[in-house]
Amino acid sequence: MFGEHMFIESSGGGSSGLPVAEPVIGAAGRTGSWRVYRPQIDKAKCTRCLLCWLFCPEGCVKRTHENDVEIDLNYCKGCGVCAEECPSRAITMIREED
Repeated sequence: MFGEHMFIESSGGGSSGLPVAEPVIGAAGRTGSWRVYRPQIDKAKCTRCLLCWLFCPEGCVKRTHENDVEIDLNYCKGCGVCAEECPSRAITMIREED
């Protein structure tokens, strides 16, 4: 919701006070439906450095329980920032199928 933040829990049990953006359904709805390219992760090349997570302007990159990286395609706009920032070139942008 607009103006609300989630906070990272610190190891001491309190909040660290760092706001964490989480994608939510906005006025435009799920915004990933109009992209032309989408990111695809090669899990064999991925070093899990999380630079893609750091630079994603939409907050679509997530870490799974298996310590893998995945992208929420419901909100990904296909900008390619994650692929550009990936030092191991594990992310490639592929054209969406019609």
